[in-house]
Amino acid sequence: MSSFHNDPRFAGIEPFPTKVWLATPTMHGEEQQWVDEAIRTNWVSTVGANINEIEKQVANYVGCKHAVALSCGTAALHLATKLAGEKLYGQARPNAGTLQGHRVFCSDMTFDASINPVAYEDGEAVFIDTESDTWNMSPEALEKAFELYPDTRLVVVAHLYGTPGKAEQIKAICDSHGALIVEDAAESFGSKYLLNGQWVETGTLGDYNCISFNGNKIITGSAGGMFLTDSEEDANKVRKWSTQSREAAPWYQHEEIGYNYRMSNIIAGIVRGQLPHLDEHIAQKKAIYERYKAGLADLPVKMNPFDAEKSQPNFWLSCLIIDEEAMAPMVRGEQDYLYIHESGKSSPHEILDALAAFNAEGRPIWKPMHMQPIYRTHAFITAEGNGRGCTNAYIAGSGQDVGADIFRRGLCLPSDNKMTPARQDRVIEIIHRCFM
Repeated sequence: MSSFHNDPRFAGIEPFPTKVWLATPTMHGEEQQWVDEAIRTNWVSTVGANINEIEKQVANYVGCKHAVALSCGTAALHLATKLAGEKLYGQARPNAGTLQGHRVFCSDMTFDASINPVAYEDGEAVFIDTESDTWNMSPEALEKAFELYPDTRLVVVAHLYGTPGKAEQIKAICDSHGALIVEDAAESFGSKYLLNGQWVETGTLGDYNCISFNGNKIITGSAGGMFLTDSEEDANKVRKWSTQSREAAPWYQHEEIGYNYRMSNIIAGIVRGQLPHLDEHIAQKKAIYERYKAGLADLPVKMNPFDAEKSQPNFWLSCLIIDEEAMAPMVRGEQDYLYIHESGKSSPHEILDALAAFNAEGRPIWKPMHMQPIYRTHAFITAEGNGRGCTNAYIAGSGQDVGADIFRRGLCLPSDNKMTPARQDRVIEIIHRCFM
């Protein structure tokens, strides 16, 4: 039995009889209709009416001309990154990536699926620090990066937890340096951003844009993703690459490296049944965020921030960050952690362990990419410049690292849109008890 059950701070709180999840698929019934039709008509491979229909519907929703349905968001990001590299540097040899020998500026606080396609294409990721206003790429750090590496021509930008980054500033910086943008909108489908006085959807803010239908996303196909563009040429190229780069010959002929990345018509059927409920899911997620914000207002914490004048998030995940003065001691190793409780204070892992003890799921914030073992030798740029090697035994202080600080003090809260208000109230109460 967990020690939390014997802790007098948690007296009277009962574990949830069934798990309260971070985020799970929410099915409505229409999904079954389109999956059954695919099976009944025998269109169960990577062509069919469901694929055609969701490509039209998603393009319509986000306001772009073309959408290409792919097996996952990572596949979309890979082909977007490959396409950007080819546009910038030319067609690569079959045994080389399109970014070979080139740096790419990348969001630092994100899932590694945003970044790994740079490595797939033999490029070198340079990580751009986070800013505190939206927890996304810092425009100031991006400008510093161009000062240090002025020959860079590609930027990969992710919108964290459904909150749009400072797209207007980032686009202006990239335009001034002749750089293209791969937009990772995997977590932000349905979010909007005010660009040049017009509200536009994320997934249309870059030169090459991607969304995800992974199992925990706001709309799911159990898997799946999409490449979004206004360019018919780019859409056709991605569609070709995603089907093993087959040529129009009466036999299998290939002039380029290809991939088995096309979405199946069955997965597309699930997405087709989900799409009518996107706005409903966003409203549910927003209500969860607002209940947390109100219920935790008396604690020394803040919710994950967004710019209310420039953005409308989809509120995919609700998160909190503990005020510095309310942080109890906590340390992390590579795969373990240790914390000590202090009255009036708490730490992310104390809260996460308490939630787990009562059968609720939370998670740490994404660990920044520049802290990941695989990328520790890669450059990291902050608003002050080079973020590596900034400590000194003889001079007090060290360089600012916003992403590492958010990772240290933040956590993701249970955000499943099927969580009832009563269950959320109990989650809020558990968090309060952690600060007793």
